[in-house]
Amino acid sequence: MTYQDYKIYFKKEVSENYTDAESSILFDIFVQHLADWNQVELRKTMGQEVEEKYVEGLQNIINELKTGKPYQQILGETEFYGLKFFVDEHVLIPRPETEELLELAIEKIKAGSRKSEVFKILDIGTGSGIIPIVLKKHFPKAEISAIDFSENALKTAQRNADLHQAEIQFIHQDYLNENLTEAYDVIISNPPYIGIEEEDEIADSVKEFEPKMALFSPTSNALIFYEKIAQDCKNHLAENGLVFLEINQKLGEETLELFRDVLSQTELMKDLSGNERFVWGRK
Repeated sequence: MTYQDYKIYFKKEVSENYTDAESSILFDIFVQHLADWNQVELRKTMGQEVEEKYVEGLQNIINELKTGKPYQQILGETEFYGLKFFVDEHVLIPRPETEELLELAIEKIKAGSRKSEVFKILDIGTGSGIIPIVLKKHFPKAEISAIDFSENALKTAQRNADLHQAEIQFIHQDYLNENLTEAYDVIISNPPYIGIEEEDEIADSVKEFEPKMALFSPTSNALIFYEKIAQDCKNHLAENGLVFLEINQKLGEETLELFRDVLSQTELMKDLSGNERFVWGRK
C-alpha cells in the first residue's frame, strides 16, 4: 500500500471523529513525525510503499484517534505561540485564547516601559509552563515564578523550560490554601474556571483526556481562584503592577467586579470569537 492509498484508508478510519480536511492534515502530521520528514519529503514519497516499520505506528495512531484522544497527546507535543511544547495527560492542551492572553500581556508590559528592567512575574496554575516560558522569551531579564498544584504538571513544565533554555522557578503549591510570600510586578493566570454545573457542556474528548483539575473549579464557586488572586493583589502586587487573567466567558462582569476596588484601572476584553475572555488591570 502506498502512502497515498494509506492516507485514504486513514481518513476513512477516523471519519467519525474528524472531517476529511482535518484527517488529511493529521495524516501528514503523523507521518512526518514518525519518519522525521518535512512536508516536501512527504510529498515526494506519497507514491511509494509504506515502510513496514511505520505500519504498526500508524495503526496505533488510528486506534488512539478513534477513542477521541487529542492528537496532540498522541504526538506528545504541540505548537503554541510559534514554539514547540511537550504535552501529556497531566496538562491542558494550549488553546488559542491563551495566545491572545499572552499577546495582551506582552503589549501592556512593553507599554509600561518594563521591557529592559528586572521585574518579577508570577504565573498561577502554570500547567505545561507555556505562559512563563513565552514571557521569558520576550522579557529575558524578568524573574519569573510559576505555581501549580500538580507535581506531574510541573515535571512537564520543567521539561518544556529545559527545551527552551528558560530559567523559571517552578513552585509546587496549593495556591488556594497557601499564602504568597513575595510581591510581584505582574501576576498572570489561566486558572480552572469552568463551573461544575457546566461539565455537561464540555466535549468528552476534553473531559476524558485532559486533567479535570485544570479545567473545573474545585468547588461550586467558579470564581474561587479569582477571589484569591484579587485578595493577593492587595498585598502581593507592586504599585503600578499589572494583572492578566483568562476567564469564564459567562462570568465576565462578575470577575471584573472582584478587581474594581483593588486596582486603579480594570478592563474586560473579548477574544477573537467575541466572547468576554480576559480581565486585565493596573494597581
